[in-house]
Amino acid sequence: MKFLRDLMDKQRPMFEKGGKFEKFFYAFEAGETFLFSPNHTTGIKGAQVKDAIDLKRMMITVVIAMIPALLFGIYNTGHQSLLATGQTAGLWDNFGDKALIGIQLVLPIIIVAYAAGGLVEATFAVIRKHPINEGFLVTGMLIPLVIPATTPLWQVAMATVFAVVIAKEVFGGTGMNILNVAMTARAFLYFAYPAQISGDQVWTYLGEKAAVDGFSGATALSVVYDAGVQNVNAVEALNNHNSVLGDGIFSFYNMFMGWIPGSIGETSTLMCLVGAAILIGTGVGSWKIIVSGFAGAYVMAFIMNLLAVNEYMALPAHYHWVMGGLAFGIVFMATDPVSAAQTETGKWIYGFLIGVLTIIIRVTNPAYPEGIMLAVLFMNVVAPLIDYYVVKANKTRRLQRATV
Repeated sequence: MKFLRDLMDKQRPMFEKGGKFEKFFYAFEAGETFLFSPNHTTGIKGAQVKDAIDLKRMMITVVIAMIPALLFGIYNTGHQSLLATGQTAGLWDNFGDKALIGIQLVLPIIIVAYAAGGLVEATFAVIRKHPINEGFLVTGMLIPLVIPATTPLWQVAMATVFAVVIAKEVFGGTGMNILNVAMTARAFLYFAYPAQISGDQVWTYLGEKAAVDGFSGATALSVVYDAGVQNVNAVEALNNHNSVLGDGIFSFYNMFMGWIPGSIGETSTLMCLVGAAILIGTGVGSWKIIVSGFAGAYVMAFIMNLLAVNEYMALPAHYHWVMGGLAFGIVFMATDPVSAAQTETGKWIYGFLIGVLTIIIRVTNPAYPEGIMLAVLFMNVVAPLIDYYVVKANKTRRLQRATV
């Protein structure tokens, strides 16, 4: 590391004021601060409050929390591909082949997302003459995890650029955005290129090989929706789903573990809970939003059970926890400290309503079987309003106590 430190110190004068590449100083600084901690302090004299956490460490913690979902997603991508083409039977058969397929599909998506978003970040930093912060470390990982492994790379680049510019930079950059950037990228793909991010044919990679007879490519949400339309028992439809992937592939256990088709990082509820434990344990993620999010989904699903007019509405409430991207969205999207509610009471309300809206959208609107995306984006917009009324209520109570 000393060699790298010496190299950076040697190049620095060219980027400082009066240097040959002065206008690219902030791009240089971004690379330097990514490799090394800044050497500035909060002050020269007086007492200082020091903490081990800063923006860089916070972002790295979130990335670490996503690693379990990423690694599982890489393996499951290969696993589903081999199953669909009839090349394997057991979960752990051909482990190397599965991992290799997953890496070949997922790694380019991650690289493209980071490259496209990083280019936008650097461009805005140079134009606005401000340092590049580490906020995109998380966004660059989140975007690949919420899309199918079959998504064309050019679409990944377009969605990333759109999200960083429209959902972040136009509001002033990191810490100023209203909408979650990764969810904005997914929404862009969903509405601009629905054929590549929805339907039954986008979740499993087949390559040059044809799927074996019986392969449907359906997800758990589409199976349950079809059960509601046909008025057959939704749980039985999940457990008896006929596919080359195997009868019972959509059992509660398999959906909790993640052995099902879906976006790269969203299939395993277990890996999302591992990430949640890391975020909560380090104090980076709000446990109030996570707990209230799952609670809101359960309560709304239970109400749907009471009002059930079809089998989709009658699906047991706890099944919604392990289907689609609910767990991933609540753990990694809803807890975004920038776009979420800031007050402690507001966090309970914010998370609860995300869970409620997800189930409402998921069950009552067949055009959007996955409701977490729209629920998070809508609540991002409403979050400041929630905080406003929470603060207003607190002021009113204090004034009433003062006049007593």
